[in-house]
Amino acid sequence: MNETFTILGFAGSLRKNSFNKALLRNAVELAPAGVKVEVFDLDEIPPFNQDFENRPPDRVKEFKAKIRAADAILIVTPEYNYSISGVLKNAIDWASRPYGDNAFDDKPVAIMGASTGMLGAARAQYHLRQCFVFLNMHALNKPEVMVTFAPHKFDENGRLTDEDTREHVAALLQGLVDWAKRLEKK
Repeated sequence: MNETFTILGFAGSLRKNSFNKALLRNAVELAPAGVKVEVFDLDEIPPFNQDFENRPPDRVKEFKAKIRAADAILIVTPEYNYSISGVLKNAIDWASRPYGDNAFDDKPVAIMGASTGMLGAARAQYHLRQCFVFLNMHALNKPEVMVTFAPHKFDENGRLTDEDTREHVAALLQGLVDWAKRLEKK
């Protein structure tokens, strides 16, 4: 691992005022000492086309390089129709293809999500865990961060104001660091 522990974080939403993007921005601030959360925006990744998987666009090459350089991954997912967003699935497909060139291989990963309802993107998070099996990623099981009723937990500038949620995000980040270091020893 690097001297500074680097977590690459990305949110599966394109919406400017997305609660999930805001949650990710807050994670940057809540990272433990010696940990950097680097944010990658998925908005310029084009739709996956298998005809070009051996000649991916530059933005996809950059994404894959950042995944490989990171010590761990943080995915912040919204929930659409009981699952992950098409934006997130598309990015995962690009980063894991072609077969044999999976940038996610053997990476420790944590998930969090926010929603306006009472489940906090729980179903999307569990569905995303299924994807990790094929991707050969090592998911942090606990703590789980499912931010419910998000409009009441962020201010108008996207700052996470709910102290309990802030503590959960900080614990998730520390847990991811500890998990990655534990995996490295094996």
